Amino acid sequence: QVTAKTAFLFILPQYNVSVPTADGELVQYHYGLKDLVTILFYIFIAIILHAVVQEYALDKINRRLHLSKVKHSKFNESGQLVAFHLTSMVWCLYVVVTEGYVSNPRSLWENYPHVYLPFQVKFFYLCQLAYWLHALPELYFQKVRKEEIPRQLRCIALYLVHIAGAYLLNLTRLGLILLLLQYLAEFFFHMARLVYFTDENNEKLFNVWAVVFVVTRLFTLTLYILVIGFGLPRVENQALDPERGNFFSFLFNNILFRMSVLLLVCLFQASVMWRFIHFQLRRWREYWNEQSSRKRAAAGTKQQAKPLKRDSGYHENGVVKAENGTSPRTKKLKSP
Repeated sequence: QVTAKTAFLFILPQYNVSVPTADGELVQYHYGLKDLVTILFYIFIAIILHAVVQEYALDKINRRLHLSKVKHSKFNESGQLVAFHLTSMVWCLYVVVTEGYVSNPRSLWENYPHVYLPFQVKFFYLCQLAYWLHALPELYFQKVRKEEIPRQLRCIALYLVHIAGAYLLNLTRLGLILLLLQYLAEFFFHMARLVYFTDENNEKLFNVWAVVFVVTRLFTLTLYILVIGFGLPRVENQALDPERGNFFSFLFNNILFRMSVLLLVCLFQASVMWRFIHFQLRRWREYWNEQSSRKRAAAGTKQQAKPLKRDSGYHENGVVKAENGTSPRTKKLKSP
């Protein structure tokens, strides 16, 4: 029994409580320090699954494609993220639909703080934190190039800050919707990269990703405005109460603070869109330069293939001579 209790500490979420409801009692969970043990266990699970996907899927495809070292590294990165984003996207969609967060948008801020979580919501957040923490040692295991490490560290840090922030500040419902939108856009991006590595002339999925990215950014900004601008200021319990998980809803009664937060959110989304537009302009510029170079090469090939018309006879000192050595031009007769 002692071994079983220790195993449950690693495998199952802790801090379960019985919450009374109209139909009886419902078992829900809150967070604590023991979550770190569970996260540690699933970090090792994530490392094992990472190795399985790499060994039995990505390495076999790489051997067939014969990619360069740079493309090989990017292909592995996108392949791993496609598998993760697809799994997380389906899982997250199932959670938000079954919990009723999509059918009832008011539930994103009603009864805040959302201290008690259903099992599947808490387990989802623990697995998400474990995956992005496992990505840190994977930088060493995958022998990522030094030039790529800062970019990947920024990406990992942003995901960890947002996921841990939503989990610790009891904004898990809003965090689920935002993660779903983010993973949807990221899935199409990395899927487009995989298709591009197999066929460099096929960039159609990048156009699909561009549309999905813009739509998800608009939905993300709308959700922030809806929850921060209109939802949280109407919460009944506006007092600061860290013990009950209410950290900052009282701040949103201050219109100056609320507008400052919304301004920061808008500036961040604007910077993301600016980088996206810059990327698209660079990609289109490279595409048109490639097309123009191909046209010039094709025109040069046609000129070389065009047969040159030569006069009959042969050339001598730059003068065309007839075959018998006489000039091919007709001599003018002198007038008597």
